[in-house]
Amino acid sequence: MKKVLIFSLFVAILSSSVACKKDVDEDKLITDYLTSKGLTAEKTTEGLYYIIETQGTGSTNTPTPSNTVTMRYKGYLLDGTVFDQNQTTAGFTSPLYGLIKGWQIGVPKFKKGGKGKLFIPSSLAYGSSGSGTIPGNTPIAFDIELVDFK
Repeated sequence: MKKVLIFSLFVAILSSSVACKKDVDEDKLITDYLTSKGLTAEKTTEGLYYIIETQGTGSTNTPTPSNTVTMRYKGYLLDGTVFDQNQTTAGFTSPLYGLIKGWQIGVPKFKKGGKGKLFIPSSLAYGSSGSGTIPGNTPIAFDIELVDFK
């Protein structure tokens, strides 16, 4: 019984120390970045920050998760490191529901032809595991253009 109690205590201490490793305040990292660049962004209830530079001239409709979107984009870490981009004439096409949650929330803020920036906390992107060159628990940013949606 004593061994079980000691083991349980050890697991609890280990779990709390692992949980503390994500003490990085991603919201503060994003707001500090915005301030340092002189940018003003809107914030959604989910924690996504976005800037609409060009609303777009398309219809009054905006894409929904069930739409297929064609995008041009550049994705980067807040230190400026570019991790992915597609700015070709054709752009990148995908069902919106298949993209990271930050895009599912942010892209519908734009009409066809709209341009802007998304600042996405890791909880709406790649989480604690990260992806490729994106470390876990890291907020990311995208310059986006909504070329079209169907």
